[in-house]
Amino acid sequence: MPEILEITTLSPAPGLAPEDFVAANEDINDYLRRQPGFRWRRIAVRDDGTVVDIVAYDSIEHARAGAGGITGEMGNSPVHATIDHGTVDWQLTTVLQAVDGPGA
Repeated sequence: MPEILEITTLSPAPGLAPEDFVAANEDINDYLRRQPGFRWRRIAVRDDGTVVDIVAYDSIEHARAGAGGITGEMGNSPVHATIDHGTVDWQLTTVLQAVDGPGA
């Protein structure tokens, strides 16, 4: 079964920390849970403070639709004020291999 990853990197808005971005995502997480094909989401932070937001879907069509709603249907979400929009890099990518650990 295919897996598509929506991978977004960004910096928090000036004066904010990665934790502020995470805290502002409650409504986005609820939105994602309602989306067809949504599998999981992980938000990580690099040593330099860059946020890496990864969302997994079961198809490219579901990924595009889900991602489109973040700026469309969810355009008024408080999360948008926590992002330095000039730093956003957004991509959809297809998983070629997945290896699970023994507890997965």
